[in-house]
Amino acid sequence: MCLFWKNVLKRQSSFRPSRLLALMLAFGFVSGLPLALSGFTLQQWLTEGHATLALIGLTANIGLPYTFKFLWAPVLDQVRPPGWFGRFGRRRGWLLLLQPLLALACVAFAACDASRAAGWAIAAAGAIAFCSATQDIAIDAWRIETFDLDMQGAANAVYVWGYRVGMLVSNAGVLLAVGYVGWHGALLIIAAIAVLCIGVTLLAPEPVVALPYDEPGRALARVGRAVTGSLTEFLARRGAWVILGYVALFYLGEAMAGTMLAPLYQHLGFDRRAVAAAVGFYPLFATMAGIGLGGLLVARLGLARGLISTGFFQMAAMAMYIWLTLSPGDHAVLYATVVMEAFAGGLATAAFLAYLSGLTSPAHTATQFALLTSVAPLASRTVGGFSGFLVTAVGWPAFYTLAMLASLPAMLLMLVILRRYPPQRTI
Repeated sequence: MCLFWKNVLKRQSSFRPSRLLALMLAFGFVSGLPLALSGFTLQQWLTEGHATLALIGLTANIGLPYTFKFLWAPVLDQVRPPGWFGRFGRRRGWLLLLQPLLALACVAFAACDASRAAGWAIAAAGAIAFCSATQDIAIDAWRIETFDLDMQGAANAVYVWGYRVGMLVSNAGVLLAVGYVGWHGALLIIAAIAVLCIGVTLLAPEPVVALPYDEPGRALARVGRAVTGSLTEFLARRGAWVILGYVALFYLGEAMAGTMLAPLYQHLGFDRRAVAAAVGFYPLFATMAGIGLGGLLVARLGLARGLISTGFFQMAAMAMYIWLTLSPGDHAVLYATVVMEAFAGGLATAAFLAYLSGLTSPAHTATQFALLTSVAPLASRTVGGFSGFLVTAVGWPAFYTLAMLASLPAMLLMLVILRRYPPQRTI
């Protein structure tokens, strides 16, 4: 047993690239597994528990830790993991502290009753979101520090595949399991998988990066100065506030539509098995195909034309939801809608991320990209939370018409930006 722990604790630098990629795939699964629990899975559970549309819409705000995680990232970057966990190293130590807490949050979530005590279920989902977002910080750092520069592309690719599979298990997988073991049993299975995920961290090597630890206050002060400098540089550019407005509004229409999907599916009479297929199996490959084609379009057409074509295509694809609201019980329309929307979303996301990458200054690349990707979902995590009130007021067809039109301000700002403040750097 002592020999086992010596092998676990020591840093390893001789892992084969194929084994590291396998670990990256596993870490992608670990990262994606809890995400849907605090999103669609919770919304579906609340829907079946007859929660109000207003309450279901407000669950969009649970995802705010994913938006603001950059605020506490310096702690994981600079401060030694407390106590015994520090023996495992900087990245694995924090992961081994966080992952049991995440598993406990999943157990608490499974023990809740969304139909009788929705508040407790939402609180547990909030704990899952916080632990999950913090875990993502450590996993991202492990990936960057473990792989050489020429391997980062492959590492990101396998990470995304693992991430999508993890999400598939915690949304479609849960919905299918509910039919056999009920909500509590299905969610306890996810909690058990979360416990097993700790083994991925134990098997992973600690990155060999000679970075000194610092006291929390001094580390945060240094990072604060870096953040201030990067913000000052960005805001000094022409059109900076217009660009930030575009970034903040980019996901608004998509978020409004997505937040209310669970109650929409129930309203249209689709059973749990059809919903599982709609949120899991069909969109998975459509999204990946869209991302691949979106990257190719940006390379062939250029960033400006890629943004225009993919952005307006995504907006047009959201009209499928209006058709869906008028087609209750029609499985063909359901699957056509989710495939088209996922494909269009992948196209637009590829161009959008390329644009964000081009906005960063070489002197502040990491900080500015982290901040921009935190601004991007801000509107969807705040304004999108009022979707339930809007559905109640106007009805489903009108709501999805408004969700489609909510993408228009971002598209108009994009046209202004490309004309007056075109990207100065290509990807």
